[in-house]
Amino acid sequence: MAQVDFAERQLTLKLVYYGPPLSGKTSNLRALHAAVDKLNRGRLMTLDTRDDRTLFFDLLPIFFRASNFSFRIKVYTVPGQPVHEATRKVVLTGADGVVFVADSKPDQQDANAQSWKNLRSNLGSLGLTNLPVIVQYNKRDLPDAVALDQVDRFGQDTVEEACAKQGVGVVPTFFQLVDKAWDALDRDLKLVDKLGIDGAAFRKALAEHVGEPAA
Repeated sequence: MAQVDFAERQLTLKLVYYGPPLSGKTSNLRALHAAVDKLNRGRLMTLDTRDDRTLFFDLLPIFFRASNFSFRIKVYTVPGQPVHEATRKVVLTGADGVVFVADSKPDQQDANAQSWKNLRSNLGSLGLTNLPVIVQYNKRDLPDAVALDQVDRFGQDTVEEACAKQGVGVVPTFFQLVDKAWDALDRDLKLVDKLGIDGAAFRKALAEHVGEPAA
């Protein structure tokens, strides 16, 4: 659940990128970090887990002059290797939304399915079964990428396409999750009533600081 500090007039969101090993979670975060203007992003940090990594960064406070309220978005990846199950659950704790990064390679479809099953299990154990989730199929530039009409959509109406190493599709995926996370929080916390800011205003202000990744 988002952290709301009315005394300090600050709202903090936590977003997590989840998926099988080497699906492109790290590439997504690197491209997203590069797309945020330098004055509004924290340092990209890495927690080494011996044979895998968890990356995270803060998108530093974005201020709305009309309401004098600040927003911070914390963005994390989880390590994909099965041995790091405990780490994945810790990172998921308190999340406001998840991007599930699936691999478009034909031989990775079973790995995608296992990782999705693991995600749903962990969300259930944390009481987050209704958490907003966006499915992104990465590596769409591969010549043997599974056709989009044949991929497992994991019950989602739509999926996002990306080539994260080139920064393609990364920012649209991020904004899709932000929109869903805001709507869910507004239903639970009545953000429009309490802050006087609706989802469109929040998205517009955020877009001023997050553009396309640098070449």
